[in-house]
Amino acid sequence: MLDFEAGLARATANGGIAPEKAAATIEAACRADLYSIEALGREATASGNLAIPLVRALTNEVAKTDPKAAGFVHWGATSQDVIDTGMVLQLRSAWEIFTADLDWLAGALATRAKEYASLAMAGRTWLQQAPPVTLGLKFAGWLDAVDRHRARLREARARVMVVQFGGAVGTLAALGNRGEKIAAALAKELKLELPAIPWHANRDRFAEVAAAMGLLAGTLGKIARDVSLLMQTEVGEAFEPAAPGRGGSSTMPHKRNPVASATVLAAAIRVPALVSVMLSAMVQEHERGLGGWQAEWETLPEICLLTHGALARTAEIVAGLETDAARMAANLKISRGMIFAESVVFALGEKIGRQQALGIVEEACREATSKNRELASVLAEIPSVAGIVSREELAKRTEPGAYLGAARSWIEAVLEAHKDSA
Repeated sequence: MLDFEAGLARATANGGIAPEKAAATIEAACRADLYSIEALGREATASGNLAIPLVRALTNEVAKTDPKAAGFVHWGATSQDVIDTGMVLQLRSAWEIFTADLDWLAGALATRAKEYASLAMAGRTWLQQAPPVTLGLKFAGWLDAVDRHRARLREARARVMVVQFGGAVGTLAALGNRGEKIAAALAKELKLELPAIPWHANRDRFAEVAAAMGLLAGTLGKIARDVSLLMQTEVGEAFEPAAPGRGGSSTMPHKRNPVASATVLAAAIRVPALVSVMLSAMVQEHERGLGGWQAEWETLPEICLLTHGALARTAEIVAGLETDAARMAANLKISRGMIFAESVVFALGEKIGRQQALGIVEEACREATSKNRELASVLAEIPSVAGIVSREELAKRTEPGAYLGAARSWIEAVLEAHKDSA
């Protein structure tokens, strides 16, 4: 907010309104360490926003050095100009951190997708084992989503990095015929774009940032959910990075809890409700809103903080993820070949039709389950199957590596797209 006031002072000086000396005096007083956040907060309760006591305090500070210069503080602006542009400037700083960390996460996911491209594991639908996938495919799916978020944030940044300067009702009438010139100068001073029109009551820019963050938090939560499920004792295929004192229990020494995933999931649960506040706050009255604008002040920063916390923890998980290939291989066998039932259905279906083949394999699965047998052995004993598909073909159809479909191609496609997005 003080950066806005300093920029406005320089812009009014360049526009022939304020003396150069006054602008320099105002700029010198625009140092955050000169003011008490606590005092401003107390005064804001009565004022209705933080800009009013800040401008008053700034004016008093300038008056100590140059009473005449104090008269040019906040010239032509309104409280919302200061607060909105201050938020934009904060977002710009946050964007640099987000961009760097999101790029790093995408790079780590790409490395892991390539590293585990051929490592077969059980696919899971409705939390039940399904045909095999590869761990690399799982990483590629995460990467594909993260790259879309990178693109969304780039697009949102271009729309939100604009100055807010409209005065009382968005006309800059207080500046006479110099309003547009001062607005352009202010935007240049702050290195922001100048929008076609002030946007006091049109809040889609901030709502878009919130929505983009909400989408990102959702994907980070999906990654954390998958990792925490893979860490379950009964699964044990992948683990968050280990460290002394990390993930333990206050009473159970054997525990290795997915603590980073818990943090990410907590953020992913909280952010959507906050995004809904930003969307609801878009419905504002006339030229300046009542209540909706104020609802944004804490909400958007909280969304950014929570989402970045989730991003940092997710990057930590991906970078240090430990995997157990032997456990993955063992888990592929616990269904006694039944996760390959679809493969057998299509092998038989080529000869006798899919529907008839489906009925035969369903019955064979029930037999294998009830008698704790391998599906391939049960199928080989069915006369209608034995005459169509050999034991060798059945054995081949129940090998993980033989039923991965386009997994490798999908991974390569995602990695290629990621390379182009860098």
